[in-house]
Amino acid sequence: MSETIVKLRYLAGATRFRRISERLYVEGDRIYKAAGIDFKASWFSVYYVLVLAEYPLTVMQIAHQIEFSHITVKNVLRELDAAELIQVIPNPADKRSKLISLAPKGRYLLRQLKPAWLAMAEALKKTFDSGHPDFLNMLNRIDLELEQHPLHEVVSANMDDPVKILDYKPSLKKFFYELAGPWLVKIVNGSLQEEDLESLYHPDEAYLKQGGFVFFASYKDHIVGCVALNRMSEETFEFAKLYMNPTYRNLGIATKMIERCISRSKENHATELWVQFTMGMQQAHQLYSKFGFVDMEAPPQMRVLERTEKIMYMNLQ
Repeated sequence: MSETIVKLRYLAGATRFRRISERLYVEGDRIYKAAGIDFKASWFSVYYVLVLAEYPLTVMQIAHQIEFSHITVKNVLRELDAAELIQVIPNPADKRSKLISLAPKGRYLLRQLKPAWLAMAEALKKTFDSGHPDFLNMLNRIDLELEQHPLHEVVSANMDDPVKILDYKPSLKKFFYELAGPWLVKIVNGSLQEEDLESLYHPDEAYLKQGGFVFFASYKDHIVGCVALNRMSEETFEFAKLYMNPTYRNLGIATKMIERCISRSKENHATELWVQFTMGMQQAHQLYSKFGFVDMEAPPQMRVLERTEKIMYMNLQ
């Protein structure tokens, strides 16, 4: 892999996906050739749709099922037709389109293809698992994210949105105490426990080293909020010290911090997210309720603070 591609990181995402895709197609063609099968890897999706079809399909119907472009499907069909694997007939319901189905040769070829596909599936699983055991679900999430939030819309929103949620880095450490310290002192009437002081001055030690996370909210390049995710167990997180500078409230910043915590918890396959606070924090109660948190008794693994008056829970499954 070139040094340039590595340095570009996320900007080279599409390039790397394409590079991997092209390599997989080349390897697939080699496997078919070694097995003596006259088939191309780039035909697979279109061919398999026709294998499953109970009746002839139009180009648009095939394209819709695999979410390929119309022209891509037409090009594959042209090659399949040249290989005599499909049959194309006029569409009596629409003279502008054709109906496509597998030819007898195409159906016979399926007997040879199935054993090759089983072997390829095992090899692909091993390859993808080397990147991450949950690789297919990661692809599903990327696919869904692109569908729900097209990249051009995200870029446009980010350029216009003055609010940014930032992951912890050492240069932001001081802001954790500057933001949450005075607020917490007020909550506990000036009597901070040693554990509070440790987490306020050293959020990296208190949360990150235990498998948790710390986020900061930036508004027009000013750090205006912070929140920590405390890991209670392998599959359980707890909100800790979510604080917003009062000057910047009602701008949706706290909502963005909570959303980041929820998404990060899900990324880590957490099944539960908890929060505890005092009854004096009515706005917090309303905000968490809006997200779907419900009142619940503390789980065994939660260290309930003396000042805690309410505990809420969200099921992430």
